[in-house]
Amino acid sequence: MRFDYLAPAICAAMAVVPASAEPRHYAFGRTPTEAEIAAENIDIRADGKGLPPGQGSVAQGRDIFAQTCAACHGDNGQGLLSDRLVGGFGTLKDHNPVRTVGSYWPYATTLFDYVRRAMPFNAPQSLTDDQVYAVSAYVLSMNGILPEDAVLNAANLPTIGMPNRNGFISPDPRPDVR
Repeated sequence: MRFDYLAPAICAAMAVVPASAEPRHYAFGRTPTEAEIAAENIDIRADGKGLPPGQGSVAQGRDIFAQTCAACHGDNGQGLLSDRLVGGFGTLKDHNPVRTVGSYWPYATTLFDYVRRAMPFNAPQSLTDDQVYAVSAYVLSMNGILPEDAVLNAANLPTIGMPNRNGFISPDPRPDVR
């Protein structure tokens, strides 16, 4: 089927709209301030870039967890209304893997980032940075990744070796054709 008879109509339509048309301004919204942008720029990279100053211990985290997390995640992180946080080691290759912070997550910094941005569920971003370090320390301790006397901070959190650290890296199945 030929459509070349439409070419003059398409060219005529394109001529009506100039290529350098000024963008429309709708007088809606405003440019955010630097402070507003900084307040939303709270993501933490796997290497720890973006971690704030502060620290928190396992003992402090135990108390905070009991007050703000246990209602959803259970007293021992076993899961309740929300996801299980503890256990699952050795199950990732099973038919029904148990994906928890300890068994699945490759970086401890991911835990800090997620808790800081999204928890507790009923009041996201309400925890201080020290509280987030403490809750992170407690969850890692419940998984046997940190000892009971551990204190987390921006310097040591990125150095924690998670059990599934290399679980997201697999060999390239394509043949080497070099």
